[in-house]
Amino acid sequence: MAFHYIFIFYLVLLLPLSSSYEASMADQAEFLTHVKNSLTGAFLNDWDDNGQKPVCNYTGVNCDQQGYVVKIDISGQGLFGHFPENICSFLPRLRSLYLGYNKIHGDFPHSITNCSLLEQLNITHTNLTGTLPDLSPMKSLKLLDLSSNFFIGAFPMSFINLTNLEVVNFNENAGFDMWRLPENITKLVKLKSMILSTCKVSGLIPKSIGNMTSLVDLELSGNFLVGPVPREIGLLKNLQQLELYYNQLVGGIPEELGNLTELIDLDMSVNRLTGNLPECICRLPKLQVLQLYNNSLTGEIPVVLENSTTLTMLSLYDNLLTGEVPRHLGRSSPLSLIDMSENRLTGELPPDVCNGGKLLYLLALGNMFSGELPESYGNCVSLIRFRVSRNRLEGNIPEGILGLPSVSIIDLSYNFLNGSIAKAIGNARNLSELFLQNNRISGVVPHEISNAINLVKIDFSNNLLSGRIPSEIGNLEKLNLLLLQGNQLTSSIPDSLSSLKSLNLLDLSRNLLTGGIPETLTDLLPNSMNFSNNLLSGAIPVSFIKGGQLESFTGNTKLCVPVPVLPKTGNQNFSICSQTYNKKRVNFFWMIGISIAILFIGGIIFLRCNRERDVLQHEDDTWAFSYFSYNMKSFHHVSFNQHEIIKSMTDKNVVGHGGSGMVYKIDLSNGEVIAVKRFWSQKSKDNSSSNDQKIMEKELKSEVETLGNIRHKNIIKLYCYLSSCNCNLLVYEYMPNGSLWDALHHGKCVLDWPTRHQIAVGVAKGLAYLHHDLVPPIIHRDVKSTNILLDGNFQPKVADFGLAKVLNGRGKDSTTTCIAGTYGYIAPEYAYSSKATTKCDVYSFGVVLMELITGKKPVESEFGENKNIIYWISTKVETKEGATEILDKNLSGYFKDDMIKVLRVAILCTCRIATLRPSMNEVVQLLIQADPCRVDTCKLSNKTKEPEK
Repeated sequence: MAFHYIFIFYLVLLLPLSSSYEASMADQAEFLTHVKNSLTGAFLNDWDDNGQKPVCNYTGVNCDQQGYVVKIDISGQGLFGHFPENICSFLPRLRSLYLGYNKIHGDFPHSITNCSLLEQLNITHTNLTGTLPDLSPMKSLKLLDLSSNFFIGAFPMSFINLTNLEVVNFNENAGFDMWRLPENITKLVKLKSMILSTCKVSGLIPKSIGNMTSLVDLELSGNFLVGPVPREIGLLKNLQQLELYYNQLVGGIPEELGNLTELIDLDMSVNRLTGNLPECICRLPKLQVLQLYNNSLTGEIPVVLENSTTLTMLSLYDNLLTGEVPRHLGRSSPLSLIDMSENRLTGELPPDVCNGGKLLYLLALGNMFSGELPESYGNCVSLIRFRVSRNRLEGNIPEGILGLPSVSIIDLSYNFLNGSIAKAIGNARNLSELFLQNNRISGVVPHEISNAINLVKIDFSNNLLSGRIPSEIGNLEKLNLLLLQGNQLTSSIPDSLSSLKSLNLLDLSRNLLTGGIPETLTDLLPNSMNFSNNLLSGAIPVSFIKGGQLESFTGNTKLCVPVPVLPKTGNQNFSICSQTYNKKRVNFFWMIGISIAILFIGGIIFLRCNRERDVLQHEDDTWAFSYFSYNMKSFHHVSFNQHEIIKSMTDKNVVGHGGSGMVYKIDLSNGEVIAVKRFWSQKSKDNSSSNDQKIMEKELKSEVETLGNIRHKNIIKLYCYLSSCNCNLLVYEYMPNGSLWDALHHGKCVLDWPTRHQIAVGVAKGLAYLHHDLVPPIIHRDVKSTNILLDGNFQPKVADFGLAKVLNGRGKDSTTTCIAGTYGYIAPEYAYSSKATTKCDVYSFGVVLMELITGKKPVESEFGENKNIIYWISTKVETKEGATEILDKNLSGYFKDDMIKVLRVAILCTCRIATLRPSMNEVVQLLIQADPCRVDTCKLSNKTKEPEK
């Protein structure tokens, strides 16, 4: 009987437990079904929602021995949608949750904070937005990674209460409010990795950070930190990675950092550091990466650095370093990058930097190096970029250097090099840019250069080259720049140059070239060509004269014009070709007679239709001679007079026109080149209403008032304003490389990714200046690629401020009665509210970024009816493969990861919710982080930036 009572007792006890367990299993299945219904993606196809398959067998799900789910890892599976709330109500024993690298929308799921047993939470690289909750309840958390999201509002300081944390990562969350590192951050005694880059940290680095002795990785880059680098960091005996770059830190580099014997990566670039580079840091036994570029460091590079056996990257450019580089630098270390550019270094270049066989970048431009180029550099077969321009180097160029198989850029310009160009140049199959200008190089241009089939730019100007121009150069299909001026080249101009269909700039001036001008070269018009100051003879092809290129032939006394196509110009510098002149003169008079007859008949019709057009006909004949009636207002010091400008505004100098007027390129007598924008007068456009004229005058006033007071390197410079009763002129600096639109969509020049990134950063800095540095701020309201002009070095200038608007008060919204801007670039909220804010410019800039990344226009037929580039990209980027697919196919795949980083910025800028878009200051920081010329030790996705030319 007792046995029966005991049996019944246990039965009563176990039945509820069994029922509770079954309920828990059902809850788990229910939640995972909810996840599958909330997210889309092939990865979840094997998650059975019919109850036939145990949840512990789902891909990405792990259970303990009792069958409770303890881990979910669906990261990197290209999933799209929302993640459901209340996860730990259904999965009470969950310890690990990995959701990163998916396209998860909405706010951070606040109920996750109820997961008291959760130890690992990784939600990196999703599209989560909104504010973050109090994280304190998650006491068990060891790993917290919320990096690369779009969170806003106050930074969650509650993470300091998670005393079990070993890894915390808030990298790339630029939407947070500014915040400071608190002194009590030392509560996190177990913390090994603290990554707080680009998440709006400001103020001082607390000295108490030296108590966090478990730290292995400390990253605070891309923030707004000020003050000195705390010497207490030297107490972090386990530290392997220290990244403080892109801040505003001052003072010297603490000697105490020499105590960090485990340190592998030290980067304090782009700060305001001064003083010497401490020798103790150069002695660190495990140091692989030393990056201190863009500071104000002085003194010499410590000699002990040549003894390093671990150093892979050394970037010290743009400092004030002096003295000689350690002679045997790189002798025992596997260097992949060395950048000493823009310092005051002297002596010879170190010959052993390639000893490790892994060197990719050797950059030493802008110093005072002397002596010869080391022969050992010719064996550096791994080298990709070699730039030593603007030094005092002499002697021959080692043959092997010009024939390096992997090199893409060789820049030896502005030195005292002599000797000849080696035939080995034909082996440089990867070479795209070769700069040898302003040296003393002699001999001939070898025909083997045509075997370097990827050449895009050649500049051999201002040397002592002789002989003929090899006709084989015509085989270089990608060539867009060929500069041979200032040499002693002889013989005739080869016809084959007309095969260079990508050529934008050809300069053969100041040589000894003879013979005629090949008629086939007219195929290259309207690109810029210069044949002046040679010994050329014969007739100048008519197409050159009609194309306004006559000045490109001055200084050739034996050249003539077949007819006075341009009546005045033809008689100034060139004679009339005598052999054909009589015949041409007869034809000329016939043309005059026919023209008079046409004008007579047309004039009658013209007078019948509209007598006012007589005024317009007269205006074009007289406006250029009324310079004496112009009022001139200067905004910069100018060295030209209005008479010279007005006289030069002829049809041959027209380089563009738009709805408001014509644009002229004018070469001044002092050698400067300017651009002049002539605004139409009231009589200059047929059927123009008075309302149209008022809008045009308003745009002119806006442009003058805005640009006249702006001083920024990335904003077009307005020299002066000329006005008269019938014409208004704006005089700007001239941009030889035209607009970004033409460069990207009309193939006017080839832009590689580093150049495109440079353009993006420059435009961003210009807009940031308008939005944040001016009081009151200015909204451009028409940011687009046609309004971004490129100078000779492809530095961008934001132009066309006709629609610019000054914000009222302290940056309040500016309401307009009509929509300003261009279709494809207009922010959605502006289209329906007419309220212009700085976030409208951010949106438009995001579209420009997408153009740079994809090479496509904002609106194209392939996107679908009434669809734009933003929609098209959104349909492609759900997976990394899709994101890669949209990248411009004309660009090297080497920069794929860097381009995807910028794509993330573009998507952030074009968010439909204006408040979620970053400010332009934040955009600048994000783009700097995506610099393609910053090299990572393993992946070359990098942290070092190549100096600009």
